[in-house]
Amino acid sequence: MTNLSLVGPSLAEFEAARAVVSQVAAVTPMEGSRYLSAVLGAEVHLKCENLQRTGSYKIRGAYNRLSKLTDEEKEHGVVAASAGNHAQGVAFAARELGIKATIFMPVGVALPKLQATRDYGAHVILRGSTVAEPLLAAAAYAAETGAILIPPFDHADVIAGQGTLGLEILDQVPDLHTVVVPIGGGGLISGVASALKQKAFLDGRTIRIIGVQAANAAAYPPSIEAGKAIEVPILPTIADGIAVAKPGLLNFEIIRDVVDEIVTVTEDDTARALLVLLERAKLVVEPAGAVAVAAILAGKVTPDGSTVAILSGGNIDPLLMQRVISHGLAASGRYLTLRIMLPDRPGQLARISELLAEAHANVVEVLHTRHGVGLQISEVELNVSVETRGPDHRQHVVDVLTSAGYDPQID
Repeated sequence: MTNLSLVGPSLAEFEAARAVVSQVAAVTPMEGSRYLSAVLGAEVHLKCENLQRTGSYKIRGAYNRLSKLTDEEKEHGVVAASAGNHAQGVAFAARELGIKATIFMPVGVALPKLQATRDYGAHVILRGSTVAEPLLAAAAYAAETGAILIPPFDHADVIAGQGTLGLEILDQVPDLHTVVVPIGGGGLISGVASALKQKAFLDGRTIRIIGVQAANAAAYPPSIEAGKAIEVPILPTIADGIAVAKPGLLNFEIIRDVVDEIVTVTEDDTARALLVLLERAKLVVEPAGAVAVAAILAGKVTPDGSTVAILSGGNIDPLLMQRVISHGLAASGRYLTLRIMLPDRPGQLARISELLAEAHANVVEVLHTRHGVGLQISEVELNVSVETRGPDHRQHVVDVLTSAGYDPQID
């Protein structure tokens, strides 16, 4: 960037938004991570927006946008569509500003997010099974009632609000070199990147911005390559908070100009990151909020001075957390499920138990059946799940069973 001729909010607008947002948003902690610093080979800090009011950064953009409404617009109320964090941000902001809020959410939305949105005073209407249907319903509601539609990312006021996080990061880490940011529609990274790049330009320095998308919902890499925002099919992902099929138009224009690199992470990468954050940092983070850490763990970020990974949200359904932790344990080589064919005679199950004990593997679950597909009449199938201490121990368990004459297949 050689000048300040950027689309979207100016640095002055980001600073003005900061004054507004500070009325409701907390200055969230910046935590150092020795573990991630050792992984990356550079100092790593975690910006804990998972500890923000409403559980994510979304309150920043929502409050800034609603604060700009005229008295007449406020009388009409606001409407939004979301599966979680945006809903809570709009509901909270509307309550603080005395504005009626209607939120459309998909039928299968996680119960904690639904209840929180209602608790903030919004009228919630469940519609459809994906976020696309609530979006259409919210737009129709706005057209019918005159309510002001509050978009989740594609609006200058929303971007300015999210960009206040970038200014906060620079206050907390003055020697900042790199920021790693989750990307869905692009509201967070377009605000953070633009604010930081403009501030850095005035200070005569450079700051590197790296965006991270879930591999199953990565619309930005092909859009950047095509030179325009394009829609991509969305595959199932645990990072549902950033599962957006098409970039925001204004967001795309900003990101194309100021973001240095965009990488993707797998489901296993994200699950592993959640586990690391729980164990090493004692932080509860939702999958979408953990992808910046996932990128570091997966080797997608090259070391370049002091680095900040944004933990964008912490609103995770406990049931999903349970599944993700199990997946993360497996991805980290600490949970192993084996399928073993055994001769149908007494003592075989006891023998397998002895071997697992010798290998110091803790048995979690056992299924012993004679009715598996493809079994010979003289065979039984044993499915056994064990806890291991990592990839080396996992392989040791397999080797012990193999050396004893069995043929364990990893499930």
